[in-house]
Amino acid sequence: MNSTNKYFPDIAIPPGDHLIEILESIGMTQVELAERMGRPIKTINEIVKGKAALTPETALQLERVLNTPMKYWMNLESNYRGTLARIQDKELLLERLAWLKAVPIKQMISYKWIAEVKEPFSQLEEVLRFFGVASIKGWEKVWERKLCGAFSYRKSEKCGMDNIALSTWLRKGELEASKIECGPYDSATFEKILTEFRGLTKVGPEVFVNELQKKCAETGVAVVFVQELPKVPVNGVTHWVSSKKAVIQLSLRYKTDDQLWFSFFHEAGHILVHGKRDFVDNGVDAEENKVWEDEANSFAADKLIPNSAYEYFIKCNVFSEASITQFAQSQGVASGIVVGRLQHDNYVPFNSRLNHLKKRFEWA
Repeated sequence: MNSTNKYFPDIAIPPGDHLIEILESIGMTQVELAERMGRPIKTINEIVKGKAALTPETALQLERVLNTPMKYWMNLESNYRGTLARIQDKELLLERLAWLKAVPIKQMISYKWIAEVKEPFSQLEEVLRFFGVASIKGWEKVWERKLCGAFSYRKSEKCGMDNIALSTWLRKGELEASKIECGPYDSATFEKILTEFRGLTKVGPEVFVNELQKKCAETGVAVVFVQELPKVPVNGVTHWVSSKKAVIQLSLRYKTDDQLWFSFFHEAGHILVHGKRDFVDNGVDAEENKVWEDEANSFAADKLIPNSAYEYFIKCNVFSEASITQFAQSQGVASGIVVGRLQHDNYVPFNSRLNHLKKRFEWA
């Protein structure tokens, strides 16, 4: 049964309530009970009021004096403390329920990342379970650290970033990556298979997704595709789970093959060029991040279309559909990859009729 459907009482009943009922039924006072147990009357009174915990020693004494099983008292104590903890936790969370409004709940539900729950507090619990944290404070501690350097992004600088939405997208990537079993990271093999992947740009996602994930996993790199969220202008991200496993997370933000494949090779560049950097401990400052991004861009551009071949093609200065198609075939890549490169370098306008050479992708 889903935990969101379980019933949890709103009132915590201490074992002392049951103790009073038993004492009244047999006509025994708290003073007499204390004498029979060899305990101070103050201790018995605190147990009755729920101020003092009912210990195994006390439960054993109650078993002997009242002929009630020790397990009975320990279960009452456990239920009481558990309910009390839930009530106190709920009170603390309710004070910050407004935080939930900033979480992209609708998208998470529509993507089936979490279950929809009508009651706000239960929905908050569902979100905390998704993030794998016990409280909003726990979320702040974990994601403040991660967002300050655990990840390296390929993102748009023109759009604003929402950190809660970003952490949601990244968390989904973490969860998906955890399902992918990888061999130990092997940089030489990973770099070698990147050349083979150029051919995958010419086939559809029904072929390249499985092939990409399988081959990369063998070299210690988990590749995951996660649906984009509003206010998260990120095409791809790289991070290391450990020194033996890296993760490349991609979205379909622009939904075209040139953007998707450039993002993949860009993130692969971070892994190969920048190595097994521990982003969590070291972090990356703004200036260093720009250098990293430029290096990853150069890596991706050259891996998709070798610079020497590209420069020769540019010198010909003929960017017709036929010439682009022919050049793409000679390089073993999709025509849309060439169109995207020409547009980025301002040889072809972004609203060009050549855009039909790009493949468009949609989430199934």
